[in-house]
Amino acid sequence: MAQITTGLRRVLNDPRIYVVTQRLLTSEARTRRWVDEILRPRAGQRVLDIGCGPADLLRFLPAVVYVGFDSSAEYIAAARARFGTRGRFEHARVDEAALEDLGLFDLVIARGVLHHLDDTEAEQLFRLARRALRPAGRVVTLDACWAEGQHPLARMLIARDRGQNVRDAAGYRALAARVFDDVHAEVRHDLMRVPYTHCSLEASVPP
Repeated sequence: MAQITTGLRRVLNDPRIYVVTQRLLTSEARTRRWVDEILRPRAGQRVLDIGCGPADLLRFLPAVVYVGFDSSAEYIAAARARFGTRGRFEHARVDEAALEDLGLFDLVIARGVLHHLDDTEAEQLFRLARRALRPAGRVVTLDACWAEGQHPLARMLIARDRGQNVRDAAGYRALAARVFDDVHAEVRHDLMRVPYTHCSLEASVPP
């Protein structure tokens, strides 16, 4: 089973296979639900997407000023080829130096990122997000999540995820609370076609 799991993780490094897999497991309607209910982007906002992957989320955003970062050259190449001038796509890890010349953002997104990070790295992500946000700006995350009573298939799929730091909702919230005073965590079981559990975090800075 370990060899199968490792092979799956390697295959998903291909952006084409990653996008196809995501679309098989979810649907536009389910992604749109999360965008409308949790992300709530508005036209004209400045959006920073940390760990943007091939930037497939951009399909669901209005006319925003979009900057996406990812450490995978393949994912960034795919994003540039597909979306062109709709956004700025950077093959780099986000750090203070990278943010220096970008200005401030209304919305920071980190979708499917936290469960790949240990606690120290996750706290640093939230500190960078706060550094990047305008007054009243928000950071929104979405990650696989352990939850009491979740479907056995959800637990099996999450256990085989590429991310090795899956937490429960309280664990994710505690990380954000090290940096933000206003943090809300919501557990969702309705974002994929198959049984799966996500935790969506929303944290904001004072106006």
